[in-house]
Amino acid sequence: MNNVKSALIVGVGGQGTLLASKVLGRVVLSEGYDVKVSEVHGMSQRGGSVVTYVRWGDKVYSPVVTEGEADFILSFEKLEAARYAACLKKDGKIITNDRETDPMPVITGACAYPSDVLDKLKANGADVFSFDALALAEQAGSAKAVNIVLLGKFARLTDIPKEKWLDAIKTCVKPQFIEMNVKAFDLGFELE
Repeated sequence: MNNVKSALIVGVGGQGTLLASKVLGRVVLSEGYDVKVSEVHGMSQRGGSVVTYVRWGDKVYSPVVTEGEADFILSFEKLEAARYAACLKKDGKIITNDRETDPMPVITGACAYPSDVLDKLKANGADVFSFDALALAEQAGSAKAVNIVLLGKFARLTDIPKEKWLDAIKTCVKPQFIEMNVKAFDLGFELE
């Protein structure tokens, strides 16, 4: 069996999951891997849950990640990390923004946002790194850069040179947003 790695990028519509998956796909492609990136699944236009799959390795036959297959989950919101936690491998890692975005049942008052999401993930054995990615994105110049901050932290978990990540960002974002996105990536990358 070849060494296929899988990542789920999960969030809420409008948070930039598609851009994050494009950058990751471009980076691993530049490393010579076969890459499959899924379409966005979910209610992306309505603020609903969204997931993209990125798989890379010697030979990848499908972009779909099923239960227990994900090496990584990059989550723009901690409840989304919990929603897809069953897809994580036993030794997988979750990188999540620790901010809360209320889903529709919470907004309508049908239920409350759970207070112990990250504790439950850790209790179930997940290796969770959570931080305030929104604060770092705002420090970089835009709340919309949470996706790139998370990619910066994720990049530290790989052996792919930082320059390849920066090249992919510069290729995938509009010229007027490159400087801000590079700063957002650096802020995530420097997190210990």
